[in-house]
Amino acid sequence: MRSTLLAVAALAFLRIVVGMHFFLEGLSHLRDPDWSSAGFRKAAVGPLADFYQSELPQTGNWSGTLGTIDSRSLDDALGAWKDSVVATWQRRLEERQKLVPLDEASMAEAKRSLEAAKDELDAYAADKMLLLGEYRSELARRWEMESSPEAARVPFIRDLIAKGRRALAAQQAEWMRDAEAIGAKLESNWDEPRTGAERQRLSGGITPTRLWQADRFVSWSLVTIGACLVLGVLVKFNAMGGVCFLASIVASQPFWVPGAQATYNQWVEIAALLAIASLPTGGWSGLDFFLGKWLGNLCPLTGCCRTESRD
Repeated sequence: MRSTLLAVAALAFLRIVVGMHFFLEGLSHLRDPDWSSAGFRKAAVGPLADFYQSELPQTGNWSGTLGTIDSRSLDDALGAWKDSVVATWQRRLEERQKLVPLDEASMAEAKRSLEAAKDELDAYAADKMLLLGEYRSELARRWEMESSPEAARVPFIRDLIAKGRRALAAQQAEWMRDAEAIGAKLESNWDEPRTGAERQRLSGGITPTRLWQADRFVSWSLVTIGACLVLGVLVKFNAMGGVCFLASIVASQPFWVPGAQATYNQWVEIAALLAIASLPTGGWSGLDFFLGKWLGNLCPLTGCCRTESRD
């Protein structure tokens, strides 16, 4: 069956528009040094929420201490969390020492700064003791509510659970930010006597977080998928890559879960990419037409990008 020129032009236009959206979105992430998927991961709900949130950076081991329900008292859980925060600071100091070694006097001063930061953390935790106790009590109540049979079948209970999760997540995020601010001030004190060259070596040598690495991978993937769709290179393969990315967003917000955000835009682009992947738009209007046989041999999905016949 021969497709009309209008159909070919419309599908090519759709491919280019969707590709430009992917490309510009990925490019904006790469250009913005402060961009992070942390907000998206924190907002995840449903069965995969724990998976999405597993990469979120924590200040110390919050999830294994104050953020979990166990037999420990508040004092024990708080002490374990503070120890984990201080241990993180100590690891950062050791990592800096390996990259740019300090002399004996400077190292002694760095350790004094560490002790001062530890005292500041103790004072901060003591000031928040009452609120932390309420947080732990609410965490236990939420766990009991989620374990009840009504949690799965009563909409009102599901809404309460969703609201409770968001409130607890906001509280713990605030406390971890405050503790991280103490750590940032500590690192600033460590870096103050260093030269500009030494600071550059430190910033370039410190191992990035897993979240940062995942964000960079996603950003470059969006740029690559978008550019290939615009140019018409390996169209079917890249269209399915875009579908997989959008599916990961949709999966973070299942529509049947209370509090889930709307994902209409993602569903529309998924439908568009599936149409692009199932029709020979790349072979007729992109670079796949000129490089069809060669690109078809390179494509991981054997034959998916091979130039289609017009007849």
